[in-house]
Amino acid sequence: MGTDLERYEQRFRRAGLPLFIEDFSPTHDIFTRATPLMVLVFLAEVLGATSLDWPWWVNVLAAAGALLILVLGFGLLNGLRGRPFWSLPTRFGTPELAVFVLLPALFPLTTQGQVRQFFGIAVGNLLLVGAVYVVVGYGLIATTYWSLRRLAGELGNSIASLVRALPLLLVFSLVLFVNTEMWQVFAGMPVEFILVSVAAFTLLSTLFLMMRLPKELDSIEREAGSGPPLRRLQRLNLSVSMVIRQWTQVLVVSSGVGLFFVAFGMLAISRHIYQNWAISPIGWSYDVQFLGHQLVISAALVKVAVGIANFTGLYYSIALLTDSSYREEFLDNITVELRELFSARAQYLELRRTSV
Repeated sequence: MGTDLERYEQRFRRAGLPLFIEDFSPTHDIFTRATPLMVLVFLAEVLGATSLDWPWWVNVLAAAGALLILVLGFGLLNGLRGRPFWSLPTRFGTPELAVFVLLPALFPLTTQGQVRQFFGIAVGNLLLVGAVYVVVGYGLIATTYWSLRRLAGELGNSIASLVRALPLLLVFSLVLFVNTEMWQVFAGMPVEFILVSVAAFTLLSTLFLMMRLPKELDSIEREAGSGPPLRRLQRLNLSVSMVIRQWTQVLVVSSGVGLFFVAFGMLAISRHIYQNWAISPIGWSYDVQFLGHQLVISAALVKVAVGIANFTGLYYSIALLTDSSYREEFLDNITVELRELFSARAQYLELRRTSV
């Protein structure tokens, strides 16, 4: 019976849905999985007790003393928890997390009076705790691994979508690409601004997806008709998984469009056109000979291609849930998988109920 339950739980983890596991606990199931990473960070922060202004032997003594304090701190906490002194924590509750966040931050404060370093280390450790909770708790690693394993299938679906979408995309993309103002805007834009725009468009498409997902999930759950309704955190876990799957397809499509315009720009935009448009190949540029024709690839061309790919990615991510043809293509495979997972969840819950 226990083996059957473990098999179901392992299936949920591999699908990137660990919150489908009943009694899933952050103290037992999230932070304990990240214990090696947290121990490594904890030990590395011993260096906070040292200083470049001290002799080497003083730094060695300070680091050894800090390490002893860390060991004693967690050893005493183990004793209060009823665990052996030298054991690694089997659960990370509030006391363990408080020690992890605050104890290393006290070293630069007590040895050098560095208040800024105290807050820096404490905030950094707190952010690490939050990142571990999100990444492990919502199965981001498992979902990303699932996406990589399915990359061939996703790549085929995305290329098929790209081929179908390309005629419509070219209607406005080609017009934008051969527009002088488009080149002047993106060619002179710092790389940092382009990266910010990519992040902003990604966030915008994600927000749109998150607004549409509840309705889609309700529909899929009703069609499956298996088991009790999902809890709020389980729905959030499922939503995050679907967002990552969408990112995979959008990344393939937008990357394909970007590469297309880099190749098209090398063929169509010569140095003579650069001069007529008053656009200098800002940054780097290279000339390539191809069939007796001089091709130019430059930083300006790549920036323009990335800008158009960025717009294309936003359009495609919205079309996945609004256009009927793209919507079916994106949701059909997911719907089949979710029905199987909902059925497995119903069997898992029934098995748990009968095993009590």
